[in-house]
This record gives sequence, C-alpha cells and structure tokens, in this order.
Amino acid sequence: MSVESVFPQLEALLPHVQKPIQYVGGELNSTVKPWDSCDVRWALMYPDAYEVGLPNQGVQILYEVLNEQDSILAERTYSVWPDLEALMREHGVPQFTVDSHRPVKAFDVLGLSFSTELGYTNMLAALDLAGIPLESKDRTLDDPIVMAGGHAAFNPEPIADFIDCAVLGDGEQAVLEISDIIRTWKQEGRPGGREELLLRLAKTGGVYVPAFYDVEYLPDGRIGRVVPNRSGVPWRVSKHTVMDLDEWPYPKQPLVPLAETVHERMSVEIFRGCTRGCRFCQAGMITRPVRERSITGIGEMVDRGLKATGFEEVGLLSLSSADHSEIADITKGLADRYEDDKVGLSLPSTRVDAFNIDLANELTRNGRRSGLTFAPEGGSERIRKVINKMVSEEDLIRTVATAYGNGWRQVKLYFMCGLPTETDEDVLQIADMAARVIAKGREVSGSKDIRCTVSIGGFVPKPHTPFQWAPQLSAEETDARLEKLRDKIRGDKTYGRSIGFRYHDGKPGIVEGLLSRGDRRIGAVIRAVYEDGGRFDGWREHFSYDRWMACAEKALAPYGVDVDWYTTRERSYEEVLPWDHLDSGLDKDWLWEDWQDALDETEVEDCRWSPCFDCGVCPAMDTSIQIGPTGKKLLPLTVVK
Repeated sequence: MSVESVFPQLEALLPHVQKPIQYVGGELNSTVKPWDSCDVRWALMYPDAYEVGLPNQGVQILYEVLNEQDSILAERTYSVWPDLEALMREHGVPQFTVDSHRPVKAFDVLGLSFSTELGYTNMLAALDLAGIPLESKDRTLDDPIVMAGGHAAFNPEPIADFIDCAVLGDGEQAVLEISDIIRTWKQEGRPGGREELLLRLAKTGGVYVPAFYDVEYLPDGRIGRVVPNRSGVPWRVSKHTVMDLDEWPYPKQPLVPLAETVHERMSVEIFRGCTRGCRFCQAGMITRPVRERSITGIGEMVDRGLKATGFEEVGLLSLSSADHSEIADITKGLADRYEDDKVGLSLPSTRVDAFNIDLANELTRNGRRSGLTFAPEGGSERIRKVINKMVSEEDLIRTVATAYGNGWRQVKLYFMCGLPTETDEDVLQIADMAARVIAKGREVSGSKDIRCTVSIGGFVPKPHTPFQWAPQLSAEETDARLEKLRDKIRGDKTYGRSIGFRYHDGKPGIVEGLLSRGDRRIGAVIRAVYEDGGRFDGWREHFSYDRWMACAEKALAPYGVDVDWYTTRERSYEEVLPWDHLDSGLDKDWLWEDWQDALDETEVEDCRWSPCFDCGVCPAMDTSIQIGPTGKKLLPLTVVK
C-alpha cells in the first residue's frame, strides 16, 4: 500500500520558518523510489540540523548502498528547528523524510547515526514528532525498528530504553545483511512480531538489542554484571569491519545541498582506522585496523564525484590523512590532474610530524592558501607523553617555520584542557608554545603580520580508550585553568596581540562526559531534559547546563548516584564498565596496560611501522592492517599531447 507525502500540509508552514529550503528536498543526486517497488524501507537520520547532517559521510554512504538495491528504499530525515517543530505539533504534521516527505513512522527501520552523544534529545524529538513511542517496550508491530549507529553507538546504554538495537562499526555490509533478515521475516508474515525480528538480528552476533540483556547493580551503584535474558543471544556483541575499501567506493554520487552546509566540498575517505595510539582518541581506537584505499581507487572516486556534483574542492578524509602511505603521490596526482579546472584539495588537521612543504604546496596549488591547522593536543612535553601524542615542541617549531617561510601567515593550534594528570603548568605552557610560534614566524618571514590561533576543547574520557577509567576535570576547574591561560596570553606584550584564543567553557564537556560513560540509568535524565525543552545540545545557543544538572539531580536521586559519580570519579580495573559486553576488538587488559603506561608517561609506537603490541583487534576481528605503497601512480584521465 502506497504512503502519501505530507508535503501539502508542510508547504503551508514553510513561509513561517527560518531557512525553509532545508525541508524541501530534491537535491542533486538524491533518490526517490516508488514505495510499492521495494519491500524493505529505511529512514536514515542524522539527528542534527540539515546544514550539519547533509554532508555527513556515514549517512550518504548508507543512503547510496541501500538505494543501489532494487528491492530496498532509503530516504533521509534530519532534525527540524524549534520553529518548525512547534508548527508541526500545532498542525499535526509528522516527522518526514526530505526525499519524498513520507512520514517516518511508515518505514521499516529508522536508522540514526550518532557522531556525538549530544544528539540524544534530538532523537527523542524526532520519535515524538513521528508518532513513535519514545520507549522501545511500548512499540507495536506497526512502528519502525529504531536502530543506532555511529561512534556514539559503541556505548548505547544511556539510550537503551529508546532504541530497539544498535550496530557497532562499519555499516556498509551490515545494513544489507539486516535488510535481508527483515525481508525474510516480512515474507514469512512477520511471525513472532517485533521480538522475533529483534531476536533474529541479535543472533547474528553483530546487532545489539538492549532489551535482551539485564543489568545487575551492586549496592554502591556500580554494575555487577550484564547478562543475556534470551537463549541464543551472545554474551558479547562484535563490531563490523569492512576490510577492502576499494570494494565500497561510496558515495559515488554525493549529494549537493540546496541550502548552505558546514562543508561545501566533495569528500573521499582515503583510509579508515588509525594506529597512532593517541590515548584520548575514541575514533582511532574503535576503527582499528588501518585500511587504506588504493591510489587508483581514490582517483576514480574523485573523478566520478566531481563529475556528479560540480564541487570545486575535494576533501581527502581520514583520522590522519597525511599518514596514507601514498599521500604525496595522491596529492601531486590530483593537483596535476585538475590544475586546469582549479579544483582545490584539503586535508583535515595535519599531524605536525607528517607535514612537509611539498604536501602543503600540492594542497594549495589549485585552491586558496588558507591557514594551516595542527593539533599538538597538549601544551607540555610531559602531557604529550601521557596522551601518546609523540610530537616535540621542536618538531612543531620546525614545521611552522617551514610554513611561515613559504608564505603562510596563519597557523591554528588545537589543544585539550583537562587531560589526565594535567596541572596548571601543563596548560600555561600552551602560551609559551604560541609565543615561540609567533617569534619563529616573524623571524623566517621577515614580517610582523603573523597570526597563531590557539583553540582549546575540554577533554572528555571515552569508552574503549585507555582513558575510559580516568577522572574528568570538573567544569569549574576547567574554566579556572583556561582563565589563567587567557590572562597569560593577554599579558604577553610582545606576542599576545598576534595570538588568537578560542575556547569552550567546561560545562558542555561535563554533559558529554555524563552521556559518553553513562549506563541505562542516564536514560531517565535524557528523557527529563527532552521533556523540559532540551534540543540541539551541540549548539551553544540551545544548550542549557542548568537544565541538564537539574534534571540529572532529580532523575538520579533514586539510584544514589550523581553527575560527579559518572564524570569526575576514577574507575578501578575491577569495575564492570557499561560497555564491556560490546566488543570493539580491543583487549581490555591491553587498554588497562596502556592506561598505566600513560600514568608512567611511557610512549608507544605506531604498530603500522613497528612490531604488534597485541591490542587484540587483528586476531579478534579476523582482520589485518592494510597499507601500501602499491607502486601505482595517479595518471591523468586524458592523454596530454
């Protein structure tokens, strides 16, 4: 039975909201299929505004992978701004997809991709607008399966009440396997209802269904154990890993937004995973092992993507793009190929020890010469050993000297505040480093027109990292430490005016910390915040720390725990962590040993170029590190005479 579009009702509301274009759909390369031509239907959601959600690579990849299958339909939905939400509630318009404006409730699956935990209240808003019960236990056969993915899904316990299941790791193969299970269940007449479908998914070992696990607590509030409550459900759920990226060259037809978005470029993921071993970095830990896309595979994706979109910039994405074994040949080959078309290249922030001027020149040859961004992360040599960020101050000064000497005038340095064992002195050394950068820049360029921007974020301990046991610095201590740093920079009469200083206060980090290391009891907090009007918590103008703290105090009181218990408390080796039954491939003993190495300020090499450190990923996941060089070159697409 066909499902009607809600656009006629929605259209009447659009003149009364900001940026109505974001709700209209019809982007270049978007897909609309006849409803009745498919037997499995996905609504894919990035739970944030269109301008943030549309460029998201994860959603774009799954959107295309699913729609390439004749019998599967996938559409996209994003969070609506509060102005439209109010009108939708007033006029009875449900949460809709932007592709065909079909109601989300009509789909088989609502798949949510969480890059950050601060999107949880947006998920509840979308469920409520869609007419889907907020809690999984209240849903019926006519409601979609609510499925979480993305990095935050590696600890979905805080949202366990609201989701039906979670998928860990890479989604390309997983969504097709899940679609097959749903199709078979539907063809059989949906036997056993929702529970039977979820049981079939859980028995694969790669889909986590929270309702099939019971959590037992100790008298002091800690978790005693997590146990399956159904036969055939695994004790641990494994992540999915795509090993050959060249077999999955997505997106082939990237979406071109109608409204302005945070990234206006065509992006290619050049490799997945990272083994640098930065102890704070959840993304690096949970995406192991390293899997490189070949230079020829990258070239084909760039060619196809540019032809399909008309973008004038290509982003070469990964966690540490300059670490690709053939990055020099990739950038030179692409710059040569698109020199006449003036297509620019960009990398995310570049590692200090991977930067060289040849690379920088290739990146800017066809585009504009913008500022360079480096991430030393820690202000002192000591704290960089703690976090395993093996970059010396001399490395940084040498690198920026090369940049300033070759015409760059602006460098951005990214640091974190609140790292384990950190002192005021570690943070104040950031000011000394910035001053040295300015001094060296003036020296090598012969100009005083040199800028260095210091950007600081608060450290949040994350699951599946060596710092998952670490205490988090309180918001008050974070703010006090940053105030001292600001005063030191401003007080520098010689260099202070050339140093920009950007930082976030410590409050959002505490909420993120509560959600990232929380257990199922945090669900009551999330729901209370949502019901009190919480939305778009990742946006400074919408975030309310006071609301979160008030709701947490009330919701957690019956359990005898509080926000500090989840955030500023250090965990012991013996403690059962809320995510221990979710397998990222990393051995818990190895993570603990690395945590002890951090406390001893011991550095660990990158296992790409050194012997294996037995982190557990390769044998546990039946995978291996895949790196070049392949020895191939990126040839021009046409013969140059």
